[in-house]
Amino acid sequence: MSTRTVSDEAKTQFPGGSLIMADFLCCLQLREFILVLHQQAWQVIQRIFYTVNRSWSGKITLTELRKSNFLQTLALLEEEEDINQITDYFSYEHFYVIYCKFWELDTDHDLFIDQKDLSQYNDHASSNRIIERIFSGAVTRGNAVQREGRMSYADFVWFLLSEEDKKNPTSIEYWFRCMDLDGDGVLSMYELEYFYEEQCERMEAMGIEPLPFHDLLCQMLDLVKPECEGRMTLRDLKRCKMAHIFFDTFFNLEKYLDHEQRDPFAVQKDVDSDVPEQSDWDKYAADEYEILVAEESANEHVQEGSFEDEYESDDLVSPTELGNKMEKLVISDLSA
Repeated sequence: MSTRTVSDEAKTQFPGGSLIMADFLCCLQLREFILVLHQQAWQVIQRIFYTVNRSWSGKITLTELRKSNFLQTLALLEEEEDINQITDYFSYEHFYVIYCKFWELDTDHDLFIDQKDLSQYNDHASSNRIIERIFSGAVTRGNAVQREGRMSYADFVWFLLSEEDKKNPTSIEYWFRCMDLDGDGVLSMYELEYFYEEQCERMEAMGIEPLPFHDLLCQMLDLVKPECEGRMTLRDLKRCKMAHIFFDTFFNLEKYLDHEQRDPFAVQKDVDSDVPEQSDWDKYAADEYEILVAEESANEHVQEGSFEDEYESDDLVSPTELGNKMEKLVISDLSA
């Protein structure tokens, strides 16, 4: 009868009866892989709620489910081999973009970001006042963000989807909640001026003369055409189809300046067009994914080149010498 011990089994699994650095590296890589899978699952869940849970209750009702495209999208997964062809909810490419953006901001990699971290998104494009409103709890569930002053990956998914597609109904609701300081369901002239003040300060710092608030207000009233003059409601912003321009004007300087440089007739033509097109989010995710893949490919080439330069020599290390050096990396001898 065989009496193999744990030590004998270890010698079979680990030649020399020892764990080397490579073994621990594999364990760390597995841990990172599981962590990424966990974040991907969370992202899918958040995207489902972002699109389907129109009441913002945190609970999807049967009515909401029936009105959404979720069940149809789920059925498509049975037919489509490449999941990236289905951009709603499950796309790995979209996950990769969101996760990389979060990872860039999460400098200490504790899977949370604070106001300072979030303000650095897109080279400080968003104003400090709108960042403060996000962390005030206006658009996040629970009190963790407001109490602890940090945002989870799940909350960041909502932020990024809303930031990069301000035409989306949920995005319009997201930013309306942020700008509605007193929560009365109406954007007053005071609230609009409050957010525009910081935009003016930033433009002046760049040497750009800002439009006086009164003149800007006339433009925005003409853009939105609210039902009640002097008061803008969520319904007004959804109906006007220009919410993305409205919001960028008050808290995203880079996009506001981009809108200012565009032909207004071209903008109106895009709004009036009945031709179906990609959402702003799908366009953004596709462009960013290509950039990230190109950067990753370039980094791999650089690393391969440095590796070859290091080991291209007449005095190559023999396998025996390499084995002797690796023995110095032994963590423990399981045969002892």
